[in-house]
Amino acid sequence: MLRMASSLALLLNLGLYDSCFSEKTGITFTFKEYQYKDSPKNEMTFREFETACEQSSACNQISGLPRTRCVRECVSPSCYREIYSSDPLEEGEIDVRLNSFKGCFVQRSGRTRN
Repeated sequence: MLRMASSLALLLNLGLYDSCFSEKTGITFTFKEYQYKDSPKNEMTFREFETACEQSSACNQISGLPRTRCVRECVSPSCYREIYSSDPLEEGEIDVRLNSFKGCFVQRSGRTRN
């Protein structure tokens, strides 16, 4: 077990893990990317929608990953469909799509702020 952890750490340090993994599985993960400017105003706008969705009757009674999915779909159904529907977020997955989702939300809501 220790040897496997050391090997994984070495691959990560060398930047080879992703290429080794994708070569073995043959899977390339792609999604539509949107630019997101991480500003206090954009975060505040996104957080307002997120909070309202967390408190909605559709999402407030569930927890964990299903709640996260519910809230994201509530915040922007069209962005959720475009970014997550073909490959839903999975338990333990690091959500590398969140900033694209936020960028899509800001763009479609017309609330682009600096």
